[in-house]
Amino acid sequence: MKILLKQVTIADVNSEFNGTTQDILIENGQITTIQPQLNIDADQIIHVTNAYVSQGWVDPFVHFCDPGFEYKETIASGAKAAASGGFTRVATLPNTKPIIQNKAQIEYITNTSNQYATIVHALGAISKNIEGKELAEMYEMHHAGALAFTDGLMPLQSSALMVKALQYMKAFNGIIIQIPEDTTITPHGLMNEGVVSTQMGLPGKPAVSETLMIARDIHLVEYTGSAIHFTGITTAASVQLIKEAKQKGLKVSCSVTPQHLWFCDEDLKNYDTNLKLTPPLRTKSDMLALREGLLNGVIDGITTHHTPVEVDKKVCEFEYAQPGMIGLQTAYSIINSIFKDTPEHIKTNWLGNNIRNIFNLPNAAIMPGNTAELTLYNNAETFSFSLQNNKSKSANTPFLNKPLTGKIYGIINKDKVFLNES
Repeated sequence: MKILLKQVTIADVNSEFNGTTQDILIENGQITTIQPQLNIDADQIIHVTNAYVSQGWVDPFVHFCDPGFEYKETIASGAKAAASGGFTRVATLPNTKPIIQNKAQIEYITNTSNQYATIVHALGAISKNIEGKELAEMYEMHHAGALAFTDGLMPLQSSALMVKALQYMKAFNGIIIQIPEDTTITPHGLMNEGVVSTQMGLPGKPAVSETLMIARDIHLVEYTGSAIHFTGITTAASVQLIKEAKQKGLKVSCSVTPQHLWFCDEDLKNYDTNLKLTPPLRTKSDMLALREGLLNGVIDGITTHHTPVEVDKKVCEFEYAQPGMIGLQTAYSIINSIFKDTPEHIKTNWLGNNIRNIFNLPNAAIMPGNTAELTLYNNAETFSFSLQNNKSKSANTPFLNKPLTGKIYGIINKDKVFLNES
């Protein structure tokens, strides 16, 4: 199959063509020619206005709920939502039924996703049944293709088990992903603890529940020499702790969600259940510190924490609402709307290249001879996420019908083309 991309601007720091507008010829899934003008017959010619192309984006922390909770999301619907949002690879959480904790369950995720343009990696559980008591069969899962290991929505609380897990990882250079939260501190908190929670009369989760866990795990990484990725950090203090760990040369990385860059706890004053998140939205000063941390490189990249929730668990009182937000299809538009003046190759680093480096994924630099794993998008066109263009089975997001700047055209991956409707 021959695919010809016409007049696309390349946003990829790993390509010698970065920042230039080119025609790109793809044959049987491989980039063969990059030139300013190509007049070649192709099976599919893609020519869209003001298009950028980058290495395919990667989200290392999404919840596709399959198996066991298919009414929220399936691998099929999740993969389509990911492709629609420009992601060529995602990694799905082990918080399913049964838990993803052995070779067969890793292979189920991989095999089920083979037919879709987006590659769906499995994240294996750290502990058996995600109970935090004893290690799961991580070595077996690693050889079956698990991208990394996490207890997902249930952060690992035991210091003793975390030490064992970090030491176990060293046998195969694995990496642990952790939502940094000490759940023993105000376990019934509904939002960030502070002035706003007091005004609203809601129990809060203090920022120290996050920073305590980050400080602990950094010490354990220093002790073991292993690697950890903190996902969805939310506080200025967390950014500082991670900055200091990196300055020591420790194998510590982190990511932030688009929603924590856009909203703060003040936005909860109307009790919008779509803004009930784990970890919670923090103060405005924390939100601004996260933006700064991303710009100065302390924060490595973006993860959506795409968490589908059925309508009944969101259309209810705030206290009883289930936390979570879908985010794959709005991620770029949110980031682009916040960081309008940031060069495109920096934004694509946050969404793809940096995450690839952390998780040892293939470098898909836009160069002749390399596999075509590409995201096509426009950074200036207005995009409005709606029920009509939603590919997910759930719609729990505050961004419905909210105009944003930046539109995804689609992806090219595995010699497949997925394009959004014009």
